[in-house]
Amino acid sequence: MRQLTVALAACLLLTACNNRKKADLLVVNARIYTVDSSFNTVEAMAIKDGKILATGSTATISAEYNAPEKLDAGGKAIFPGFIDAHAHFYQYGLGLQTADLTGTDSWQAILDSLVSFSKTHPEGWLIGRGWDQNDWAQKDFPDNAELNRLFPDRPVLLSRVDGHAAMANAFALNLAGLQPGVQLTGGDVVVKKGSLTGLLIDNAVDLVAGKVPAPDAKMTTTALKQAQENCFAVGLTTVDDCGIMANAIETIDSLQKAKILKMRIYAMISDAAANYEWAFRKGKWKTDRLNVRSFKVYGDGALGSRGACLLAPYSDRAGHYGFLLSQPAHYDSIARLLLEKDFQLCTHAIGDSGNRIILQTYAKYLQGKNDKRWRIEHAQVISPDDFAKFGAFNIIPSVQPTHATSDMYWAADRLGTERVKGAYAYKQLLQQNGWIALGTDFPVEDISPFKTFYAAVERKDAKGFPDGGFQSANALSREETIRGMTIWAAKANFEETEKGSLEAGKLADFILLDTDLLTAPANQVLQTRVIRTYLNGEPVFVR
Repeated sequence: MRQLTVALAACLLLTACNNRKKADLLVVNARIYTVDSSFNTVEAMAIKDGKILATGSTATISAEYNAPEKLDAGGKAIFPGFIDAHAHFYQYGLGLQTADLTGTDSWQAILDSLVSFSKTHPEGWLIGRGWDQNDWAQKDFPDNAELNRLFPDRPVLLSRVDGHAAMANAFALNLAGLQPGVQLTGGDVVVKKGSLTGLLIDNAVDLVAGKVPAPDAKMTTTALKQAQENCFAVGLTTVDDCGIMANAIETIDSLQKAKILKMRIYAMISDAAANYEWAFRKGKWKTDRLNVRSFKVYGDGALGSRGACLLAPYSDRAGHYGFLLSQPAHYDSIARLLLEKDFQLCTHAIGDSGNRIILQTYAKYLQGKNDKRWRIEHAQVISPDDFAKFGAFNIIPSVQPTHATSDMYWAADRLGTERVKGAYAYKQLLQQNGWIALGTDFPVEDISPFKTFYAAVERKDAKGFPDGGFQSANALSREETIRGMTIWAAKANFEETEKGSLEAGKLADFILLDTDLLTAPANQVLQTRVIRTYLNGEPVFVR
């Protein structure tokens, strides 16, 4: 009798196993933040063919599904894969092949770094990126005298951290044919005592950068693979590449089709005549890893280099207002064209005047409530009279929280104590539409989403400065910040039905962390590490 009972139990168990639905992967014993409309948490999920079949308790999912692979999370937190709503993936990858000048604390430190770099890169242009004179004890812009002495026979171009200024040596300036007195819209070739200093602001940078030879296919492939590896290591599964040329988009597409690149890219086409012809010929198009339906336009310069366009003069430079990078008529014509062609318009705007001009241009064509999801990238300094325009015309603020904590040391110097109150005002911007997209702007800022999270919630630097946070009334809650890095970023890309939350039917893009961002003490957030990153239910990073 006992043997019959055992055999019957085994039969029932086998039948139960055979009746379970098939999956490719089961994730169990986790704290999964679904980031659905209710911001629910579950313990487990079943995944098949790159998509989520179901979520629920570990017991329920284990009873209903069978899979050849199982991830036991050991109670750790799982989030949807982070989406960086504003970055420069292609340029970041190429920048990894050049001299890294981030964190240098003086002009001499830059020169020392460049000399060292030149010894391992003895030929061609010397390219560097990432310096910021606001981090130096002497905060004035340098000149190129020492560059000329050290590198008399090689062209040198060193871009400021925000890309809105650069230092070139005389050799590079000569290659570009630049002379004192050159005039251009939206830029400045800086002259002192009748001589070129080497300092280039905004559009002037392109006059020299345009002479730099394009990277070959091998270098580009290496660069993008390195960029991808770094993204996966910090939990990024989709990146908005803000402002790239048509040939760069085609390169990304070819590398994705060859399965060399797995990273999902939301590509914003750069504002250039040839790109419009290319885009309208192809129309909006989308693959499983690439989405092309938007243009990136450039409104004004950066606050750090005093190129941001302000309504009143800079508080630390009398009579200087900054400037637009194009005439207002250009923005009007592009808005009209993209409305007609039904492409998304995403415009870089920093200063309160730059933002007002772009907001007014958008309003002229959007004419009230809509679902065009036109975006303002950065939305950094907003006049009190202009916040409501975001909500009135459903204009999406796409912001980068670490800009606030990078700029807070000197922002009031540029803007004054009253005007700065409308800067980095993320809570006020969120309230206009009820949602906001968050990004890093890497490589302008660090690639880490955890720095984004900390800056948005705490409004402090890594040392805990300032007490109480910088303009803390505009801090975001932890839940709002996670939404801004996932589902709201997906929504800004018209992709909220396929990613950004962990729900049945959506892509299985998720990350396993060693820290629960919703409950951990603030001082632990910046130490967070990604344990695993999954794309389409497949591990693309394992620590």
